[in-house]
Amino acid sequence: MTHRQVLEALSGLLLVLFVAMISATIVSVALPQIIGALDGTQSQYTWVVTASLLASTASTPIWGKLADLFSKKLLLQVSIVIFMVSSVACGFAQDTGQLIAFRALQGLGMGALQVLVQVIIAAMISPRERGRYNGYLGGVMAVATVGGPLLGGLIADTSWLGWRWCFFISVPFTVIAFALLQKTLHVVTVRRPEVKIDYVGATLIALGVSVLLIWVTFVGNSFDWLSWQTAAMAGGGALILVLATWVETRVAEPVVPLHVIRRRTPALAILASLAVGMAMFGGAVFLGQYFQIGRGYSPTEAGLLTMPMMIGVLFSSTISGRMISKSGNVKPYIVTGAVVLTIGFLGLSTLDHETPLLFVAAAMLLVGTGVGMSMQNLVLAIQNTVPLRELGAASGAITFFRSLGGTIGVSVLGAILANQVAAGIAEGLAKAGVKPSASGGSGTLNLAEMSEPVRAVVRAAYGDATGHIFLVSTGIAALGVIATLFLKPTRLRDSVDLEPAPEPGEPVST
Repeated sequence: MTHRQVLEALSGLLLVLFVAMISATIVSVALPQIIGALDGTQSQYTWVVTASLLASTASTPIWGKLADLFSKKLLLQVSIVIFMVSSVACGFAQDTGQLIAFRALQGLGMGALQVLVQVIIAAMISPRERGRYNGYLGGVMAVATVGGPLLGGLIADTSWLGWRWCFFISVPFTVIAFALLQKTLHVVTVRRPEVKIDYVGATLIALGVSVLLIWVTFVGNSFDWLSWQTAAMAGGGALILVLATWVETRVAEPVVPLHVIRRRTPALAILASLAVGMAMFGGAVFLGQYFQIGRGYSPTEAGLLTMPMMIGVLFSSTISGRMISKSGNVKPYIVTGAVVLTIGFLGLSTLDHETPLLFVAAAMLLVGTGVGMSMQNLVLAIQNTVPLRELGAASGAITFFRSLGGTIGVSVLGAILANQVAAGIAEGLAKAGVKPSASGGSGTLNLAEMSEPVRAVVRAAYGDATGHIFLVSTGIAALGVIATLFLKPTRLRDSVDLEPAPEPGEPVST
């Protein structure tokens, strides 16, 4: 493809990615208000995020595998329709149960959009040149993440719109993206009718992860850590995942190709992505809640306060992408990004309800810089090691584990936050001499219905508890640093596909 053809097709692909990214960020700042309006709890707040991440995680490998077998363009268009319909359904949700269910359906479309865009770009552009285009990709992600919270905050604060338009607003973007792709995207389709999709493996993986996440959500509250419920859920989830692994070793077309992820570079990149995803998704999801509930800012103000992190993503992804294309070396940037991410989370781990905003902004800038330098380049490192026929499966695998890390991170950190907040509220109410029965609904996130003394206690409890989850994120990100240090240094290839193995006696190119 010529540079002009690539840019034409890329315009539609980047708009698709923008739609998927903004759907998450536009809701992030408005979510405390949404859960408050629907009279939801902290656990339900977590599951509104977890449901979409879990569905995205479970479906990502299937979409990646389908991309190796069928029309990538058709699959992308189908995923756009799924995403659009589910977004409208989320906007009409009448309670938190319905919202969680529709968010899970939205996650199916989000998972498809994330992996298919990467697969299609990789099928058009060589790894060496892809670094430059990854800069555009990172820029779009940054614009979505910067503009999303601001737009979501404005919509939530505008009385004649309301929070439901945070979901409705993605519809026109999806329509435009669909039309653009229909006109500009032309990808060669290789059909393999003899192939079977591993639905059993995908179902077992989703079921095993779901059981473990449900256990994390309720353990310590509904039942003790040492109880028959813990044994049944934790043991059952682990057993299901072991069974899923066994299935993946037996089927002809595994949904998670073990022969790919056993190799050194893919295995380490996946481990690093798992840590980065867990730290990034798990940590960033609760920043909007910290600013609104812990510090008392409006949704619009909370969106503005999260901008340093998004600015870090924008500049670091764009600059590192161009430098990688120029040098052909990707490992130094990945390692640097993982280290900066860890330092940023270490700074955020000191948060309480009185931390100076300038310090919070500096720490968020470091987190954003680390994410921009590491996340997308880890995908590039894996794609550089596999042939074109395995591109979808490999891209799906790393996206799967990154989303899995994010899903686990949100669920685990949400459970930690809920426990810390509950303890902080109980302690604060006791010191204030307020009986729990008179707390005015302190078990929910609807601050408007609380009395001023109770509201002050709840704000302090959320603000002080947030630092604990970022301390956990720091430890997780440090594991990612260790994984990136052991990545094998390689130069990015200039061809879309791997070159065939040299004949005996031929010199090996480096």
